[in-house]
Amino acid sequence: MTAGLQTIVYPVTDLVKAKAFYGALLGEPTTDTAYYVGYRAAGQDIGLDPHGAQKGMAGPVGYWHVEDIHTQITALVAAGAVVRDEPRDVGGGKLIATLVDPDGNPVGLLQP
Repeated sequence: MTAGLQTIVYPVTDLVKAKAFYGALLGEPTTDTAYYVGYRAAGQDIGLDPHGAQKGMAGPVGYWHVEDIHTQITALVAAGAVVRDEPRDVGGGKLIATLVDPDGNPVGLLQP
């Protein structure tokens, strides 16, 4: 299965300050809600998650876009990963999940 790293989500504690900073860097957001602010830059989706720290995010998480999130999770768990966040719908049928690799690094999966 081919995956592409297309989305990076940053946990932020002050969404207003984060929007000012990333807006100065990336321009106007493409998505602007109380629970997620997203930007598109050079083919990358950059997200700000004001609840990221509450979900255990200690830093940015890269989300690999995959065709079948459940099949990919099964393969990664067989290769030594641990599921941190089970797949969940974040709107419009888009599914995300977070795993931890054998060294403890977070790996995000996103099924459009």
